[in-house]
Amino acid sequence: MYPTAPPDDEKYPADHNHQNIANPVPAPGLNNPSVLRTYTPPPYAYNTQPPGHVRGNWSTGLCHCFDDPANCMITAFCPCITFGQIAEIVSQGSTSCASQGVCYGVLLATTANACLYSCFYRSRLRGQYDLEEAPCVDCLVHFCCATCALCQEYRELRNRGFDMGIGWEANMDRRRRGVTAAPTVVPGMTR
Repeated sequence: MYPTAPPDDEKYPADHNHQNIANPVPAPGLNNPSVLRTYTPPPYAYNTQPPGHVRGNWSTGLCHCFDDPANCMITAFCPCITFGQIAEIVSQGSTSCASQGVCYGVLLATTANACLYSCFYRSRLRGQYDLEEAPCVDCLVHFCCATCALCQEYRELRNRGFDMGIGWEANMDRRRRGVTAAPTVVPGMTR
């Protein structure tokens, strides 16, 4: 009733580039018959990360606030300053330090839910630098210890080469000029 299918060798003649999975064909020009013409996608073909990529660790721990005592004190007494600096760098200059600091301060003073706002920037920071979500979920980190979280984010950006006191534009200007550190003063001529 139905026509029978032709054998595989009639369906796909030898000069056709079709590959028969059941009977692999050795790649032409190679003397090794164990090498087959098969396509296997690279292991990262469906992943956005390159091969061998491991999620990055934070450069400092969450509770290492005293690694930078000046920032620790500023964040403890006025976290809106530290948050504004972080937000400007993470948003790549699309928002200013002052406006983000004021928003954070208003949320902190009126609703006490500034942690929800700041955890958004922690998530963006992690996404930009592919950092692991540690020690727990971003919202929990900011809810349980917002001061430590802000200090850690500040240190992370500083350790990645940002001068947190000058803002996004000045940091980008420094990078364009090739300045990675503050210039050193060479002593004058001596006789």
